[in-house]
Amino acid sequence: MSQDIREFISPFTELLAFGEPTHLEHAHTWIRNELFEQLAGLGYRSIALESCRVRGMLVNDYVHGGPGDLDTVMKEGFSHGFGENWPANRELVAWMREYNAGKGEAERLSFYGFDFQTETTSAPSPRPYLEHARDYLGVEVDLSTDDEKWSRDEAVLDLTQSPGKSEEAIRLREIGTELLRQLHRRRTVDDAWSRAETQLTAGLSLLQYHRECAEPNPLGVRLNRLCQMRDGVMARNLLEIRRAEAGRGRTFVHAHNAHLQRTNSSMEMAGERIEWFSAGALVAPVLGDQYTVIAGTLGRNDSFGLGEPDKATLEGQLQSRFTTWGMTKDKPQGPARQDAMWHYFPLDQHLLAGVDALLHVRVGRPVTR
Repeated sequence: MSQDIREFISPFTELLAFGEPTHLEHAHTWIRNELFEQLAGLGYRSIALESCRVRGMLVNDYVHGGPGDLDTVMKEGFSHGFGENWPANRELVAWMREYNAGKGEAERLSFYGFDFQTETTSAPSPRPYLEHARDYLGVEVDLSTDDEKWSRDEAVLDLTQSPGKSEEAIRLREIGTELLRQLHRRRTVDDAWSRAETQLTAGLSLLQYHRECAEPNPLGVRLNRLCQMRDGVMARNLLEIRRAEAGRGRTFVHAHNAHLQRTNSSMEMAGERIEWFSAGALVAPVLGDQYTVIAGTLGRNDSFGLGEPDKATLEGQLQSRFTTWGMTKDKPQGPARQDAMWHYFPLDQHLLAGVDALLHVRVGRPVTR
């Protein structure tokens, strides 16, 4: 089915967020594509996905008509496994390139990743990001380091194996900070400068992340802080994207509900209860009524063991409203479902308080990874 997205946004909306309750099914990503086609006709000129900000620049080059092939873009332009094996993302990229063909800059659609370049329990070396800025500035500085020392899982999970507070880390932070000073002294309004700043900021954020990994904190505290750092980077990226796009049009963003809701988020990880402020909770006070959130919900997905919800639960009540999928501002009242798997975040009153509307899918599609 199809619904008119205009019923669910206001004239003030500049950043429209659409969430999903799990990454293990395709339905919400296909619906996202359909919604973005509608939004492109309403003045939206950009989309931001839960994927690495730096890698996303490759995708944007491609959808703007740049060289390369779609297979390479899907492999190298996405992080967190959202590229090669996500057919809806592939369709989105191909459609955006076709849409942009022959259009002027003001009418073209832009693609962004807005995520940090980490998983919670692993983070890459900062070296390539710092090197990009160094090369742009044309300065001579040694940034050589053992990348594997930074990227192995132990560097995050075992503080004794973390290089985050080492002399080398201190040296790289000092170099990166000086590069940032030089970059801002040379500020020019062009694409090359913006790319250098994005790369350098990403590298400095990684150094902060690794430093946190070296702090002698209990596991629960460590995971809380790492989750908060990731969403803090996400929030900063969203605000930067809006500043870049403000003169062209509005932005559509798609990610897990836990990154977009206005209320704080929580989950169970490694036997610990983790709570943090989502990117949505951080940007909402800044954007006010310019930020609108539609949470994705799901009734059933047999492929990963999510059965039909009890009729009294929040998802169970939504099941009776739609034949395939649909949106509503009328939020149900009732208990949260108790049969959800660890990778599905069920609806509850706390999440409902942090969103403006719901998009419910009766039966999801499996992801083939």
